[in-house]
Amino acid sequence: MPALAVERVYRREHARGLATLVRRFGDWNLAEDALQDAYAKALSTWSGEGLPDRPGAWLATVAQNHALDRLRRRRHAAHGTGDPGGIDGIADPFEPGSIDEGIDSGVADDRLRLLYTCCHPALAPAAQCALALRTLCGLHVRAIARAYLEPEATTAQRLVRAKRKIMEARIPYEVPAAQELPARTSQVLSVVYLVFNEGYAATDGELLVRDDLCGEAIRLGRLVAELLPRHAEARGLLALMLLHDARRDARMDAAGALVPLEEQDRDRWHRARIREAVALLDSALPMRAPGPYQIQAAIASLHAQARRAQDTDWKQIFMLYGALIRHLPTPVVELNAAVAFAMVEGPLHGLAWLDRLEARGELANYHLLPAARADLLRRAGRHAEARVHYQVAVSLARNAAERAYLQRRILACP
Repeated sequence: MPALAVERVYRREHARGLATLVRRFGDWNLAEDALQDAYAKALSTWSGEGLPDRPGAWLATVAQNHALDRLRRRRHAAHGTGDPGGIDGIADPFEPGSIDEGIDSGVADDRLRLLYTCCHPALAPAAQCALALRTLCGLHVRAIARAYLEPEATTAQRLVRAKRKIMEARIPYEVPAAQELPARTSQVLSVVYLVFNEGYAATDGELLVRDDLCGEAIRLGRLVAELLPRHAEARGLLALMLLHDARRDARMDAAGALVPLEEQDRDRWHRARIREAVALLDSALPMRAPGPYQIQAAIASLHAQARRAQDTDWKQIFMLYGALIRHLPTPVVELNAAVAFAMVEGPLHGLAWLDRLEARGELANYHLLPAARADLLRRAGRHAEARVHYQVAVSLARNAAERAYLQRRILACP
């Protein structure tokens, strides 16, 4: 069906197409509008003619032509006379060329240029991430708002202001010079990880995992690590994503149901990916620049290297969460630390920590808080209370696979 085909191409090609259009025309809104025109044309054309041999290239060419048409109409409207294809007899400087032509920026990847443009220091940090997630990865405003635990309207306003700032300040579309890279890269890494997280646990919809986003985040992570070979956190982030991605196939059963970490078939984990990630992490340690991505990768490696769930070194994991909280004192990190503490000291100790965390109100609409509480209550044998909190978690979860898993937990409580 054309609609499904367009959706698949959108997920696979949107970032590349938008980045190329932004590079070619230098106008963010024009690029987005031209792509939307191309998707609309694809829906009508493919239903009658079938899919082209190269649907991504077809969309890129159509989007480029739509952008050129929009520019010509703007010029014609501004001058009022003359040929719409030119100005006062002068040839149109935007004659169609190859959509794949490059520019000399030192890094031959439009998506990486777009990512660094989004993360320009002239933009507020939250706006940088929101813009990159929306334009580079095509994430819905709802998904971005969830990442920041804020209302959708707040996120939407960030996006509008960020694009206006880029246009007004004439922020260049480029990977910055070597001396500017360190100041920009921490935010770039943050965006890449948010992209991966959305792919690894989609905000809503039927699918738990979006392979396209996971793959794109890992690809960008590799590019940044190659661009900055002495950046320990770039290696740490790449290791972290590879460790999580190594478990991807085991996270769903044959029926498409979510399988929690402790119940996963560890023979289905990709050991080559785990070995690559551990080697990356080991190579970052001599740089003596510890950071949150390396610590999270160390936690993930302890899970990945345990052959059975009961072999997991929870004491070491809890100690690492203590270090992570010092680097990244967020309520989500604290939630994970509380769960690790419960695995070391017992569920009642973890529940007491969750009480303190919940009292602060920072995770009021975050479904994993009641889910964690329900799981600890279940482990403590308090099944009636566990059912109540699983039901709260179901009401807050937006992803169908996560809701189904939580409902199965409800049914499993005696």
